[in-house]
Amino acid sequence: MTQYSALAAVYDKLNGGIDYVRWADYIEAVFDKCLPARPELVLDLACGTGAMTIELARRGYDMTGIDASPDMLSEAQRKSSEIGNILYLCQDMTSFELYGTVGAIVCCLDGINYLTDTESLRRCFSLARNYLDPGGLFIFDVNTPFKFENIFGSSTYVYDEKDVYCVWRNYYNDKKGICRFALDIFERCGDGRWRRRYETQTEKCWSRRTLEKTFTETGFETVLFTGGYDFNPPAPDAQRWHIAAKAIK
Repeated sequence: MTQYSALAAVYDKLNGGIDYVRWADYIEAVFDKCLPARPELVLDLACGTGAMTIELARRGYDMTGIDASPDMLSEAQRKSSEIGNILYLCQDMTSFELYGTVGAIVCCLDGINYLTDTESLRRCFSLARNYLDPGGLFIFDVNTPFKFENIFGSSTYVYDEKDVYCVWRNYYNDKKGICRFALDIFERCGDGRWRRRYETQTEKCWSRRTLEKTFTETGFETVLFTGGYDFNPPAPDAQRWHIAAKAIK
């Protein structure tokens, strides 16, 4: 089973607290701060169920959404049926192909953490640079070392939402910087019965040094490295880093 096969149908319910409007406001603030003009073409890499893709499309951007999970893209396509300026492609973020370059690439909700070795990270960054216009921006976020060590750890979490119940177990190997997530997902069906599905996911804890070193090696210049939407440097206990890099061509 591919990652997010079991989670796709309930992903939006379990992540209902994410403020995509505020996140998109931040992305546009980065555009205004780092580009001479806002881009027309934007790629949403590891777009999942398309929440950010749709939000940016509604703001007028011509969007492409790429994800490796057919199940997640099926949800994205269903939600986007009345929005015309989105193209979805089922591709891996380490081997994707576009029809041309774009002005910006975004990758939200720790998609980069799912690249679990340095070669995959390098391939993704290299492709991002290849498909960006000269001076185009790559904007993404990652879960921080603090979060892996203090929030994920080897903990168990329970999500109890309407018609969805999920037990999320974490297994973190601090020597390898790898966290495995084991998900037991229970979803209420229309006839009142519950359906149980199970899958595992894996994330890599990336250091700031490795991220910036890989940027340099793949032809980027880091322009922002913050701990939130306010452009301030990340605090030691920041759980998410927000990063923007400019393609040097």
